[in-house]
Amino acid sequence: MRKVPDNRAWWLVLPVLLLVALSALVPLMTVVNYSVQDIFGPGNAYFVGTEWFRDVLRDERLQESLLRQFGFSAAVLAIEIPLGIGVALMMPRSGVKASLCLILLAIPLLIPWNVVGTIWQIFARGDIGLFGWGLNELGLDYNYTGNPMDAWLTVLLMDVWHWTPLVALLCYSGLRAIPDAFYQAAEIDRASRWAVFRYIQLPRLRNVLVIAVLLRFMDSFMIYTEPFVLTGGGPGSSTTFLSQTLTTLAVGQFDLGRAAAFSLVYFLIVLLVSWLFFTAITHMDRDR
Repeated sequence: MRKVPDNRAWWLVLPVLLLVALSALVPLMTVVNYSVQDIFGPGNAYFVGTEWFRDVLRDERLQESLLRQFGFSAAVLAIEIPLGIGVALMMPRSGVKASLCLILLAIPLLIPWNVVGTIWQIFARGDIGLFGWGLNELGLDYNYTGNPMDAWLTVLLMDVWHWTPLVALLCYSGLRAIPDAFYQAAEIDRASRWAVFRYIQLPRLRNVLVIAVLLRFMDSFMIYTEPFVLTGGGPGSSTTFLSQTLTTLAVGQFDLGRAAAFSLVYFLIVLLVSWLFFTAITHMDRDR
C-alpha cells in the first residue's frame, strides 16, 4: 500500500509565516504605497506614479552617497575578511588560551552600536583620546572633526574594530570543523603551511566565507548609527552614507514619498549586490 505523507507539521510553520507577513511584508507594502504618492498629511495624498523614482535616480546626493557607500563597503570587505581569516588561523585550537581568545573576540560584538560610536568619538579626539593624541604626538596632523579623509578612515577603522571579530569567529568555527585526518595527511606529505592553507583550509572555509561576506556587506552597506554618533555625517558629507541621507530625507524634511522611493531603491541595491555575491561565490564552489 502507498503510504500517504503526513504534512501536518507544516501547520507549525504557519505562525512564523504570519509573523513575517506582519513584520516585513505589511511595512514593505506601505512603503511601496507611499512611493507613488505625494503626501501632505493624514488623508491628504496625491498619486504621482513613478515621479519620485525619477527624481531619486537623478538626485546628486543619492549618487554621491551611493559611491561613498560602495567605497566604504568594498574597503570593509577588503580589510575584514583577510584579517578575520588571519586572526582565526593564529588562534589556538583548544585549551584555556582558546577560550580566552574567544571571550576577548566577543567583547566588541556585545557593545551596542551607539556606544561604539561614543567610544571612538572620545578615543579619536586629539586632546583627550589616546588614539588621536598618539597620532598627533607622532607628528601626524590628525583631526577627524575637520579633515574629511581622517573622518572617513576613522569610521572605517571603527568598523574594522567592531566587526572583524565576527569574521574571525566564523572562520574559527570553520577551521575547527576540519577533520584532523586532513592535517595528518598533509604532515605525511610534508606540505608547507601555505599549501595547507591553500588546499585544505581555504576550500573548507568557502561556505563560511560566503556567510561572512554577505553579512558584512549587508551590514556595512546599511551602516548608520556609528558614523552618525562619531561624525554626524561630516565634516561636510564625507561620512554621510545612504542610510543617513535617507533618514534626513524622511525625518528631517518629512518628504515621505521621495523617501519611500529612495528606500525601495536602497533595498533593491542591497538585494541585487547580495545576490551577485552569493551567485558568484557559489558558482566558484561548484566549478572546483
